[in-house]
Amino acid sequence: MNQNRLYFIIGALVVAVIVLGAYVYHEQTKPKGVELKIDDKGISIQQN
Repeated sequence: MNQNRLYFIIGALVVAVIVLGAYVYHEQTKPKGVELKIDDKGISIQQN
């Protein structure tokens, strides 16, 4: 039973590292500057 708990904790940590890495990669590859969006709700401007 203890060994199963250890595997679960290790698996959860691996998943957390993968998710955090994907988030950091996404944030670093996001274009810098101003984002202009035109859709059915109108025009929105966001500064990154």
